[in-house]
Amino acid sequence: MQNGWGDIKVRSIELFAGIGGIALAAEMAGIEVMVFCEQNDFCRKVLNKNFPGVPVFNDVKKLNRELLEEEGLINRNESIDIISGGYPCQGESVIGDRKGEKDDRWLWPEMFRLTKELRPDWVVGENVAGHVTMGLDKVLSDLESENYETRTFVFPAISVGAPHQRYRTFVVAHSCSKSKSQTDKAFSTFGKKGDTWNNLARGIGTEIPRAYWETHKSPSVGVDDGIPDRVDRSIALGNAVVPQQIYPIFKGIVESSMIKG
Repeated sequence: MQNGWGDIKVRSIELFAGIGGIALAAEMAGIEVMVFCEQNDFCRKVLNKNFPGVPVFNDVKKLNRELLEEEGLINRNESIDIISGGYPCQGESVIGDRKGEKDDRWLWPEMFRLTKELRPDWVVGENVAGHVTMGLDKVLSDLESENYETRTFVFPAISVGAPHQRYRTFVVAHSCSKSKSQTDKAFSTFGKKGDTWNNLARGIGTEIPRAYWETHKSPSVGVDDGIPDRVDRSIALGNAVVPQQIYPIFKGIVESSMIKG
């Protein structure tokens, strides 16, 4: 696959895809999104429209290696480069009731199950800022128990020029299964552990002009419940990830693939 970094083929599966904000960032970085999983009907329509030809599954609890092999999406015993997704966060949001892992909507265990089945090189998770104090320890502990090294970033959308704060927590994990030195090289593109977001996002200001937001203003979110799809659209936009916010993470992954290669 030709991308901005050379002939590097990096493939991903995206869970809890929403309307594709994370996937758009992945494609911006030159990553091939192979599969989506999303239960919301409206969001699946958006994904089918904007990512034609990419299969969209609707039940993460039924998605597994066997199904992906049966559909011809991966070969037997083959791995995938990235599993990404914004696992549902209602139990941790500041506007939710903060039940965390006890909430029925807490679906990290499904993302972790697929991680164990597929053994991707990278896992990229997205959640609300409140994830730091509720649920994040479990996520990091799970990944580390499967021999992944992790990094966590918390930063606002305004850091990439968006006209709103929208703080998000991003978890980045790399498999240590081959060698510790290879993992160290992979994470070298992200700077040292504990580095600020500015280090990770170096150069993004020149790649994605802040003027973008002046010509792509957010739509009004006032809706009439009687108008088809408008409430669904507002909810989907409210849950969506700003692509520019997560783009530097995928950029770093692609750069690390060049180092590995």
